[in-house]
Amino acid sequence: MNITEKTDEEIFALAKPLWRDLVKSSNEGKYGEFVRNFSSSFALAMDQVAAGHQFANSELARNLAEDSDALGIIRRGVHVTVLYRQRSTKKPGEWLGRLVLGYEDGKVRIFGASIF
Repeated sequence: MNITEKTDEEIFALAKPLWRDLVKSSNEGKYGEFVRNFSSSFALAMDQVAAGHQFANSELARNLAEDSDALGIIRRGVHVTVLYRQRSTKKPGEWLGRLVLGYEDGKVRIFGASIF
């Protein structure tokens, strides 16, 4: 099945624990847990040194609020992008979170993730 064929509710249910785990591992600076659900291509593209530097030096990446608001879903090709309103426990304001999901070897995997 193509993930784009799932309902919004089904996609949000798949995305919620993945986003929650990314936030938790980012706050804790645990690179191995952070990339655990990445697709193989995304994991290869993620530079461990650069990610470690981000974890060590980014106040935002280490202080994400556990609560976030799902804003919507964009379907394209064989992937969906779930958009989140993300807040920080230390910095005022809101950020846009992006989680790209698709299937790899029959499992839902993360093909992209960012906060900006």
